[in-house]
This record gives sequence, structure tokens and C-alpha cells, in this order.
Amino acid sequence: MYYKGWYHLFYQYNPKGAVWGNIVWAHSVSHDLINWFALEPAIYPSIPSDKYGCWSGSATLLADGTPAITYTGISRPDINYQEQNIAFPKNKSDPLLREWVKPSELNPIASPEPGINATQFRDPTTAWLADGHWRMLVGGVRDTRGLAFVYRSKDFKKWTRAKHPLHSALTGMWECPDFFPVAGSGEENGLDTSEHGEKYVLKASLDLTRYDYYTVGRYDKDKDRYVPDNPAGDYHRLRYDYGNFYASKTFYDPAKRRRVLTGWANESDSVPDDKAKGWAGIHAIPRKIWLDPSGKQLLQWPVEEVEKLRGKSVSVSGKVVKPGQHFEVTGLATSYQRTFCSLLLRSRGGPRSSQDPLAHDLSALILNYVTCLVLLCHLQVTALAVLRQSSPSPPMASRRRRRAAPKSTRAHGGRSWLAGKVADVEVSFEVSSLDKAEPFDPAYDNDAQKLCGVKGADVKGGVGPFGLWVLASGDLQEKTAVFFRVFKDGYGKPKVLMCTDPTNPDLYKPTFAGFVDTDISSGKISLRSLIDRSVVESFGAGGKTCILSRVYPSIAIGKGAHLYVFNNGEADVKVSRLTAWEMKKPLMNGA
Repeated sequence: MYYKGWYHLFYQYNPKGAVWGNIVWAHSVSHDLINWFALEPAIYPSIPSDKYGCWSGSATLLADGTPAITYTGISRPDINYQEQNIAFPKNKSDPLLREWVKPSELNPIASPEPGINATQFRDPTTAWLADGHWRMLVGGVRDTRGLAFVYRSKDFKKWTRAKHPLHSALTGMWECPDFFPVAGSGEENGLDTSEHGEKYVLKASLDLTRYDYYTVGRYDKDKDRYVPDNPAGDYHRLRYDYGNFYASKTFYDPAKRRRVLTGWANESDSVPDDKAKGWAGIHAIPRKIWLDPSGKQLLQWPVEEVEKLRGKSVSVSGKVVKPGQHFEVTGLATSYQRTFCSLLLRSRGGPRSSQDPLAHDLSALILNYVTCLVLLCHLQVTALAVLRQSSPSPPMASRRRRRAAPKSTRAHGGRSWLAGKVADVEVSFEVSSLDKAEPFDPAYDNDAQKLCGVKGADVKGGVGPFGLWVLASGDLQEKTAVFFRVFKDGYGKPKVLMCTDPTNPDLYKPTFAGFVDTDISSGKISLRSLIDRSVVESFGAGGKTCILSRVYPSIAIGKGAHLYVFNNGEADVKVSRLTAWEMKKPLMNGA
């Protein structure tokens, strides 16, 4: 939320440990989304309807500019009995919004009625105003039907549930619902949640799969009904991210007239590992989102503020990668720097001070405004590090036996460019011919991840796999591949698969993948990857398909990390342009 010159970030946090429990709302602020300052927690258990936990929620700016927070509270000690609550600033003139009050005469504003599962009733959305009434959604489930309950209010104080949900589907519990308007196809400006949109997006985090799904459709405000454009969309849904990305939330940023998405990526190491490092879970780099020119899906791209952190760069142009070949991107060799805008939190006792000795161990901006509260909805991470991990990776149970590295060439000779750095890499590829594309097996039509598991980066193909090896050791014993592979369907039309494949079995599994709905008839396709010490975020074809993958390299760390371009297909692939930037250090909670 942007309020009186400050961006506000509220996030779920356990001040007592790097495990789930004891949830409060921590609070940090920023003038520029890059440099952050920690404040005291904003909301913590203090009333009967949140005595045993303050879970996820959202924020809304009322018509007079007053911020309001709605959130889920746990009111019973024996079960997670869930009720919705509201809080307002104690002092609206305070631009930092340091204190919040929960009016006893109003709370709870919504309690589970007969027929509602009280343990599956949570995560109120940002509210929107239509025809003099506010609406908000609350996620729930009836039997196996996930749904979004609609609540209405004239004054934002007393709320009544509508007779029917906004929408529902046989998908299991809907956590962290989100509902917002989008402008016309291809228009990048965002809309406030109360503005009328040409189309609307309804997103749900499915508790059964732990992925975020969305549909694009129409909203009838008179009936409070949402209908997806694709009749089968509820069961063949689009995903924001085809990797490790969950419990996301969008918000409207009026300062730059955009809608921003951010989400949570959990850990894949053990609870003892999390306790040892003192934190668990990260937020993804915030993404600007808008409707694709086709009107069928959203496009996503890292927010522009991240580019302020770009430092020295290296470029490669017009280099052809022959079948079975690869080359290393080299040319710079500076020491590791913290990167992206980090928010440093500790697992015990609240936000760390600027002198905290672990300050150098965390990197990457993870941005979220007050409206993004739902992000860690149902965290399994609780000592919530809203940031990247750049400390030494947790110990691995085992390592592969070393093997000889394949022969390679180098671009910009010298030492590894990626050595010890976090990077932002943009590359444009051009395939010489699509004639050798493999036939596509329709059995994988709804399971790109399974297809990538069969056709991984090391499996030679016709057109591809080609892309990047990131966080790679010098001998390629350890690497994470981000790549494309092109098939031809039964009608001869190209079908593009995008994968992230940490080929070392000690790294996070499974592989992640999604299909890319793009026209590759010209042979051209682009890729952007943000590479940090334990995570890789990649954006294919200008943000049509996004994949976040957690990795824990044990060899390719610090100066042992390298960056390569590879081609394991039968067709030549030209790197039309590759630019890689190292990232500069931001302020982390004032440090």
C-alpha cells in the first residue's frame, strides 16, 4: 500500500522460530521499493477472535483514504477455528502507520455460519466498491468444492454474506483468493480494485496441489457472479508460475499505475536445516502483470525498480551454438555483492537491527505492500524471511561422483563471470530451423512437468533443449538448466516447452515446466533469469511463462558458480543478444 509517501509491507512472521506458529504481522516501509526499514510488528494476537494467531488477509483504502486491514484470526486453542477481523490505523496522520486498533464493537466481522467448515474459512481479499456496497471474498470449501464466499457492507464495518459464492469449482479448498480487474488486452496500466475492468482475473491457491491457478473472465456486478471465458478453465487452469510459487497476492500501485504480483516459495530442505539457518521461505521478486494482447492470459515481468540494482555487465551477440555445444559467459570477476532489495528478518525476537551479523547472509528484494498480506497465507515457513538466501547452502546428504566436464568454449575469455555474484540475465535466441522438431505426444498436453521429467536438459532432441546452465560448477558436475524445447503437434504447429531442471539429484526436485503460448515460427524466443544463491526465477517469451525454482548448490557457490549457454538439439541456435548484469547492494532494513 502506498500511503503518504511510503510503501508499506506487512507479512506473516513467527518471532519465536523458523517453523510454523506464533503468527504476527511484521511491518517494513520503503520510499522506493528498493531500500527498506523495519518497524515494530503491526498486528499481533490481542482480542478474543485472534487470540491464537493472526493469519493472512488484505488491505483496502477506503473512499476517504483511510487504510483498513481485514485478516483471519484463530479464536480457539483446540482447533484452527477461523474468523475474519478488521483493524484501522490508530493515527491516520502517521505516514508510517505504526499502530493499529481492532474495534471490539466490530470484531469479528465474519464468523463461520452453519454449513461452513470453520477450519477452512480464511484469507479475506482486498475489497472493491460497486453500486454503493463494498464486497470482499473469503476462501472456503464445501465437501470438495472450492469457493469464494462474497461478503457485502455499506460502511466497511458490518458485513453480510451473500447467498451464493462469486464462483466455485470441484478443486478442493481455495486458499488466498484474489480478484481484480484488468484493462484491455495488451494495455499495461493496472486498475484499482474498485475500477471497472474489460475483464477480471480470479485466482485461487489450491491446498491440494500447492500451486496458484487463475482464470480470465467476466464479472456481473449486479449478480456478483464471475464466469471464466474458458468453460474448461476451472479444471485446466492457467498458473501464475509453473514452479515453486504459492499463496500469491496482487495489489494496485497508484504511484506507477500498475498491478503487481508477488508470491511465496517454500523451502525444500529439512526443518533442522531451517532452524540452523534461522529462517525459512522467501518471497518472489515482485512482478508487474497485465493482460496479454490475446486476452487469454496474463503477462508478467520483474518490476522496473529491480533494474536500479544492475551494475557491471557483460554481453554476447551473434554467437552460434552448434548441436551438442555450449560456451561459458565470462569477462568479469568481482566479489559477491548482496543484491535485490532485501528485507532482513530474524527467527527470534522480531526484525533484526542494522548491525545484525547475519545481515550479509540474505539477498533479494521481496516486495509486497499491505495489500499483499495473503502472500504467506498458510505459511509452512514461519520465520519468514521475506528475502533471498545467500548464505552457504545447507549440507547435502550426498554428492555425485565427479566426472569429466564436456568440452566448451568461452565468450569474453577469462574467469567465470558469475563467480560469486547474483545476476540478472536477458537473452534472445534464434533457431535456424524448426524442421527437426520432435512430434508431440498429446498424453502430456496437461502435464508439462511430467514431459520435462522425461525430456530433461540432458536428453538430446531435435529443436532443443537449448538455454542456460546457471549456478553451474566449472566441471558441470552441478548445474541448473533453464531451457526451451520445441515440438510439433498433430497439425504440424510448433509447441514450446519451457523447463527448469536442476540436473544434480542433490538439488531440488522435481523439474518444473510449462508450455509457452507463443509464435515461434520465426525461430525467435527470449528468456530472462534472475539468479540468486538458492533460487532461480525465469521468464519465457516476454513473461508468457514463468518458473521459480529453489536450488541448493553444494559446489557451484561463491566463486565456484558459472554461467553457460548450451544447445543439446540438432538445429543450430544463435544467441542474438545476451546481457548479464551483476546486482548492487541495497539497504536492508536500514543496513
